Amino acid sequence: MNIVFDLGGVVFRWQPDKIIRHVFRNPEVQDLVRSEIFEHADWVELDRGTLTLDQAIERGASRTGLPRGKIEQLLSAVPLSLTPIEETIELIRALKASNNRLFVLSNMHAASISHLEKNHMIWDMFDGIVISSRIKRVKPEIEIYEHLLAEFGLNAADTVFIDDLRENLAAASKIGIRTIRFVDAGQCRDDLANLGCI
Repeated sequence: MNIVFDLGGVVFRWQPDKIIRHVFRNPEVQDLVRSEIFEHADWVELDRGTLTLDQAIERGASRTGLPRGKIEQLLSAVPLSLTPIEETIELIRALKASNNRLFVLSNMHAASISHLEKNHMIWDMFDGIVISSRIKRVKPEIEIYEHLLAEFGLNAADTVFIDDLRENLAAASKIGIRTIRFVDAGQCRDDLANLGCI
């Protein structure tokens, strides 16, 4: 089976509220930063690779009225905040040992994936990696899933995609990819076992 993992929230912890609280103490400012940085359309373009980190910082400071240095501190904290979910790493090792082909399909901006690739030695377990900022496509756009299948010659019916977000799974399902919604590694392992992957 081809098993495809999202990164943030599945293989690495993704906790934007924790990042925000680390930089901003005021609850009203925290709400502003959440809506105007992490939930803003610019975040998608950062993941798509069509907006640079400097541009995102400048525009975020302009939108929020907050000091540029504080927005830079916030966004610089993102790569370091992505820490491994060890139970998922163990699951990946078990799946690899069971002769599955493993892949990554993730929305992530350039600074974050660069940091992860330099600091975590898990990448040799994957047969292929697709990162949104490198191909200028983001989930849940159908084209990013089609790119994954075409790039590595995968049959959708023999492919399972694991993500924590329902909208990303729904898009994959539209082109025949099987899906598992990630809640935790134990549940994910059970769902993969039911498919005969482990």
